Amino acid sequence: MIPLTLAEVATAVDGRLVNADPDVRVTGSVEFDSRKVTAGGIFVAFPGEKVDGHDFAEGAVEAGVVAVLGTREVPGVPMVLVDDARDAMGRLARAVVDRLPQLTVVGLTGSSGKTTTKDLIAQLTARLGTTVAPPGSFNNELGHPYTALKAGPETRYLVMEKGARGIGHVRYLCELVPPRISVVLNVGTSHIGGFGSQENIALAKGELVEALPADGLAVLNADDPLVSAMASRTEARVVFYGEAADADVRAEDVVLDERGRGSYTLVTPEGRAPVRLGLTGRHQVSNTLAAAAVARELGMPLTELAQALGELGLVSTRRMDVFDRPDGVTVIDDSYNANPASMSAALKALAALGGGRRTVAVLGYMAELGQYEYDGHAEVGQLAAELGVDRLLVVGESAAPIHEGATAVGNWGGESVLLTDQAAAVEVLREELRPGDVVLVKGSRYRTWEVADALRAQASGETTA
Repeated sequence: MIPLTLAEVATAVDGRLVNADPDVRVTGSVEFDSRKVTAGGIFVAFPGEKVDGHDFAEGAVEAGVVAVLGTREVPGVPMVLVDDARDAMGRLARAVVDRLPQLTVVGLTGSSGKTTTKDLIAQLTARLGTTVAPPGSFNNELGHPYTALKAGPETRYLVMEKGARGIGHVRYLCELVPPRISVVLNVGTSHIGGFGSQENIALAKGELVEALPADGLAVLNADDPLVSAMASRTEARVVFYGEAADADVRAEDVVLDERGRGSYTLVTPEGRAPVRLGLTGRHQVSNTLAAAAVARELGMPLTELAQALGELGLVSTRRMDVFDRPDGVTVIDDSYNANPASMSAALKALAALGGGRRTVAVLGYMAELGQYEYDGHAEVGQLAAELGVDRLLVVGESAAPIHEGATAVGNWGGESVLLTDQAAAVEVLREELRPGDVVLVKGSRYRTWEVADALRAQASGETTA
């Protein structure tokens, strides 16, 4: 964070100082985990029913923080008292960003691919200047200000992933950290249970382009009609990316190699250049085009950009992480989370990577689909069968419609089985996997990753599946 006096912090968050010297400067980080506090920093104490951050205030001061940002006084502890600690973090983040005129904020949203594409953009901007981006999917009302508060005088680019569970959420995050460049990837059915309809999802995602200043830039997916239509919701300049013939930044002649990695010709107004990706999955073509559109806007030359795209790698865990076991089995660990769109992308990657090898998909429940829950799962099972997946292991009764959707495809030559839990899936894999098989593991956050971990342990020589 930029150096601020406690008086300036109190003003920014509309708080009052208690037991604190207003002239003391904050020179360290802002943390809400007392184990991560740094000397000269601020500890944010969130009240809670089971764990109350105020109980760790004294320890944080002993560790070197200059003040605690909290909602109740702790005797003898220098504090900035506020009504709502989370709201105060947001106010402080906005105050810091407003004091960094050299900073370019890149905001990103979409129904799927947000975290991966955020990581790709951050890798490219890091070649152009000091970059701050959130770890993993830290994209909510807490993660947003926490990440922004990592920016300092040396930071040139702040890449922010913006999640949403309803209309108005993206708008609020934009108020905390206003974007200069807004990127919208897609509008799917993720969290549709909370939104009510895909149209409402589009309405919410489009709040990101509405937040742009007139001299900003909207980077929109030309291949998604609901996204490209958002051009009418901003006065900012618009750049379209995708495989559509009229996209400003587009991919032509896309091919996949035996590992499912894409190659294409990158076409921009400045010219054409060949790109060979190191990332598995056909969907990574679109993700890298979004990143390319941002880097191009920030001044990266075409030749350098094409080379940089080929050097991009995965940062966040459990997202299309492909590894080979010593016994010749290839595993795609995409178990971090799932929705119908990301399931589709992962299954297509499995089919492409299979290339004549036996393919096995271990699929779990997809959360927050509301009234679309049955159809969303059934369509995933149908797609698995249509893609020719040889063996489908469906984990948990809540995911049963995946099994039903697959078995309803009459001409499918594969087989599906509904299993009770992750342990059952691990046992089936232990008994059935053979050299050359390709296994995909994917599901929402319902411990599906335990299957991937069992497969990974075998790769490192441990005794598991």
